[in-house]
Amino acid sequence: MAVERCQVLIVGAGPVGTVMATLLARANIDVIILESGEDCAQDMRASTFHPPTLEMLDDIGVTAMLLERGLKAPVYHWRDRRTGEIIEFDLSEIADRARYPFRIQCEQYHLSRALAEGLARYSNASVRFGHRLLTMEQDAGGVTCAVEAPFDIRHIRANWVIGADGANSIVRKWLGIQFDGFTYPEKFLCLSTATDLGAHLPGLAHVNYVSDPEEWLVLLRVPKLWRVLLPADQEVSDDALRSDATKTAVFDRLTGDGAGVETHHRTLYRVHQRVAKRFVDGRVMLIGDAAHLNNPLGGFGMNSGVHDAFNLFDKLMPAIAADRANGSLDLFDRQRRTVTHAFTQAQTIQNMEMIQGGSSAAHERRRTEMLAIKGDDQRRRAYLLRQAMFESLEQAAAIA
Repeated sequence: MAVERCQVLIVGAGPVGTVMATLLARANIDVIILESGEDCAQDMRASTFHPPTLEMLDDIGVTAMLLERGLKAPVYHWRDRRTGEIIEFDLSEIADRARYPFRIQCEQYHLSRALAEGLARYSNASVRFGHRLLTMEQDAGGVTCAVEAPFDIRHIRANWVIGADGANSIVRKWLGIQFDGFTYPEKFLCLSTATDLGAHLPGLAHVNYVSDPEEWLVLLRVPKLWRVLLPADQEVSDDALRSDATKTAVFDRLTGDGAGVETHHRTLYRVHQRVAKRFVDGRVMLIGDAAHLNNPLGGFGMNSGVHDAFNLFDKLMPAIAADRANGSLDLFDRQRRTVTHAFTQAQTIQNMEMIQGGSSAAHERRRTEMLAIKGDDQRRRAYLLRQAMFESLEQAAAIA
């Protein structure tokens, strides 16, 4: 049986896996990426890049591309749907801390595709689409993997394996690592349209969290499209939720003419808050959605995964040099798992609570809290640094 060898095998060619591969390839590490799909996923996934993520990606030469293709979003709104009240936050207030004091709104596939194509420049890197991990067997010296290729089964022996293969990670499942947490009871409906929602909702920012005791929603602008995210009745069938009638009702409430709005996507999905029990198992590591999942409010998921990759790169290089799983990987696990629990999970749950439905009294309490943050210079700055993810990176760096 022929066995191919490499230093690092990465499973998953999404934004997190391709960032990890690029870091390793630039450091002259032999790396292979396996991706079960025929291309980088091009669907309604993450679209927000936070300021520190843009700084990190600048180090591997792709931020300029995101700035060119994406939309700058320094301002975001918390909106009261009933009264029309807008509470505005502006990231330009932390320009002294951020090289890029704004978010970039750009679909994640632009990043993963650019990096996957860029890896072709490295003789020590290989991206293999249509290749699916089947089995893993780990021993003290490395990991042997069986891989389904388009026409046969192949075997790869890697010194290290990184699971960047998403929520349903086969790497995590092979390791038998628990994925603790919960799933929100609601379904979530995401609609996209080229209709200019800003023409119907004056002063609309590129990022808007719209709160209402009856129905909350998120309005996000990406190049060429608006995205509308809202909870859906779990008792209603999927076909009914994706129907023209539902689409028309949603956009009737936004534009007054839902029937005249055409949609490009109508996607239903479940939202999870889950964290793997451990991110490291011997010579195998988990990053991104394979390691943690959270609701999309705040746009932390993909960004947190990119932060995982940069943190792991710093910790993996000493382990590669020593050819053993040493304390540096334990530090990666402590830093990223702790921050995932303390910040990403906690903040996204709080963001959900801030805009979701409930009693009028609870709605008013949330509104009062946001106004208090807005009106206090010190609290507002701390809030902006937290929402921009600077705070979480500082927390991780402080963990020894």
